[in-house]
Amino acid sequence: MARWCYRHRLVVLLVWVGALLGVGFSASAAGTNYANVFSLPDTDSKSAYDLMEKAFPNTSGDTDTVVWKVDGGSVRDQAVQDRIRPALDTIAKLPGVGAVTSPYAGPRGAGQISKDGTIAYAQLTFTKRANEIPKEQVQKVLDTVQAAERDGLQVELGGQAIQRVQQPPQGLSETVGIVAAAVVLFLAFGSFFAMTLPIAIAVFGVGMGLFSTQLLSHTVDIPDIAPLLASLIGLGVGIDYALFIVTRHRRGILRGMDPEESAVTALNTSGRAVLFAGGTVCIALAGMLVTRLAFLQGVVIGTSLTVVLSVLAATTLLPALLGFLGPRVLSRRQRRRLAAEGPEPEKASGLAARWSANVQKRPRRIAAIAVVVMAVLAIPVLSLRLGATDQGNDDASTTTRKAYDLLAEGFGPGFNGPLQVVGVGGDTAKLVQGLRSTPGVAQVAELPPSQGVTVIQVVPTTSPQSKETDDLIDTIRDRVIPKAGVQAHVGGVTAVSKDFASVTGDRLPLFIGTIITLGFLLLLIAFRSLVVPLTAALMNLIAAASSFGVLVAVFQWGWGLDLLGLGKEGPINAFLPVIMLSLLFGLSMDYQVFLVSRMHEEWVHTRDNARAVRVGLAETSRVINSAALIMVCVFLAFVLSGDSGAAMAGVGLAAAVALDAFILRTALVPAAMHLLGDSNWWLPAWLDKRLPHLAVEPAEEAPNPAEPIGPATAIHGFVRTADGDPVAEASVALMSKGGRRLDHVTSLADGSYIVSVPAPGAYLLSVTSPTHGSKARQVTVGEGPVVYDVELAEGEVDAVS
Repeated sequence: MARWCYRHRLVVLLVWVGALLGVGFSASAAGTNYANVFSLPDTDSKSAYDLMEKAFPNTSGDTDTVVWKVDGGSVRDQAVQDRIRPALDTIAKLPGVGAVTSPYAGPRGAGQISKDGTIAYAQLTFTKRANEIPKEQVQKVLDTVQAAERDGLQVELGGQAIQRVQQPPQGLSETVGIVAAAVVLFLAFGSFFAMTLPIAIAVFGVGMGLFSTQLLSHTVDIPDIAPLLASLIGLGVGIDYALFIVTRHRRGILRGMDPEESAVTALNTSGRAVLFAGGTVCIALAGMLVTRLAFLQGVVIGTSLTVVLSVLAATTLLPALLGFLGPRVLSRRQRRRLAAEGPEPEKASGLAARWSANVQKRPRRIAAIAVVVMAVLAIPVLSLRLGATDQGNDDASTTTRKAYDLLAEGFGPGFNGPLQVVGVGGDTAKLVQGLRSTPGVAQVAELPPSQGVTVIQVVPTTSPQSKETDDLIDTIRDRVIPKAGVQAHVGGVTAVSKDFASVTGDRLPLFIGTIITLGFLLLLIAFRSLVVPLTAALMNLIAAASSFGVLVAVFQWGWGLDLLGLGKEGPINAFLPVIMLSLLFGLSMDYQVFLVSRMHEEWVHTRDNARAVRVGLAETSRVINSAALIMVCVFLAFVLSGDSGAAMAGVGLAAAVALDAFILRTALVPAAMHLLGDSNWWLPAWLDKRLPHLAVEPAEEAPNPAEPIGPATAIHGFVRTADGDPVAEASVALMSKGGRRLDHVTSLADGSYIVSVPAPGAYLLSVTSPTHGSKARQVTVGEGPVVYDVELAEGEVDAVS
């Protein structure tokens, strides 16, 4: 497939461009129909909602609020009314506005003025839901209200529609993330053309994913946060997957391969790992379905679809683009050096090789330091509290946050999240009396009954996000309602948020168990090992605990919120643990696959665990760290999205990826694998026979039976250091070009060795010493024995492949 795409690159490019334009045009014509469906069967708040929907059918749209405050005098003063009344009358006539409830409209409006007379509010009822109202109409409302301001009169607006208008322009976070990723890619590759390849793949994958999700929003319920999360994960994996393939391709060209063969090899090795990694991300995302929460089903659809299209772009469009570039995928300096000095030797050197050797020498110390760091960062997770963010968490400079604070100041903190006690029959007077005498209740108002259903509005004394409000809901449900002897349920936005958090928390263990089990089975089949998937599962749990510790410290404790411009501290969004754990487990599995697949490849060829871990880490750590840095940049850019949920997910995932890549995959995992030794690759024979074969690496070509076999011969020589000193106890292995080990010996005290060769031809000679590094060289053998001396340099690490 890679070869076909490389040779028919123009056709592949035109198909992708046509698909993107076609889906984009269809999505633009159809528009959006996102819906936040918090369906919580068998919950008290759902029962309250069903009763209200039956008794008080409400066909109107969302309700926003206009709040104003005077520095002196009263809001009832004629001068203030002369400023506010015309503004409210003008708003009532604007398109999209269904009704305006003014505090100046007779006795009913008196409750909309604070006791001290300095703060008042009016309610605006729109004709549609907030996400369906054109931003231009909402902006006219905002402009009209703000025009009524003057010295001594503060006017603010709150509500979902207003919040959408004050968000940054759509696409700002994606653009910032792409620019940051481009800078990292240019520094990593040193080539403008190579830099553009991962960016192009991400743009095509995310573009197709977002347009497809937009079309699907007309047939299934997809929440409005799904496109943001799909962009967040799609940009990250799209750029990373292309980065892994392009890195392998560039390495092939530098080692003398033809560009087409190098591209095919890159897709047949790193491309297979990309397919496997993309599959693990989708499986981790699909794990959210076990929670049976309708809100998350739409998130699964949007994010999984974007990941699938990003993988498809990386495995089809990328080889076509590599065909257009040819050798220009290298920088000019690399092309000049290749022409002047010839192919580079197959070795990993520099910082990556030195770090890999250091991990091998001090695995216990490095593992202990990594565990301590992760444990300290995980401490805040012990105080994790799930809930829902609201406009009280917006930045202090926004009009929605100011309106929220003014309402809390004038009417109490609980005014922004009233509870609705919905009763059927019974003595509601006794229930009202019981509610009024309940500690933590500020106001109780009984609405006229309809169809035998009574709604009692309860305003708590504490804010919607406080633990005291959660306790009040439990008190009303467990004590007040049973004591009154009526059938009643507690509803409202605050109660729904509490129930959603409770349901999510209850189902979280099942969800975590599901994705860990699925990940374990995938890695078990891929790497034919019990220890590797067990290690991966443990590392994923450590990464999750530490990243949530960072999240709690930032968003719940408020550390650095002002610096990031993310408003006020509060509980962690109830849906975030499930979404974040899905993405974290998927992404961390990516790094595990890329790291361990290279180690496994080396292990299959040499059966030397120390060498396999050292070479795998030396060859992959740089690209894994570059990929992680790109993801961190992309995720942190979503702080600019204006959506608190996306900002939380961005900060949490940025912390998770950074900790996972920089500490776990490049320190703790290889250190643990060095300590475990050959048991890393242990698998019972009976289980090996029963497992299906799903190799991440390409299958080795079997030898041609018709190929003539010549007389046996040998390779012999000495293993020495650069100073000429003999290296004893060095492991010397002779391998076929495909990596099969043919002979293995240990050098003697004088450094001498001899390995038997089955027939003339080209072979790979691998020499490894725990104290003097390693070297792998191709040796051509003729009719007679070959003398080949090997010089080892400390810290040098060569690769077999």
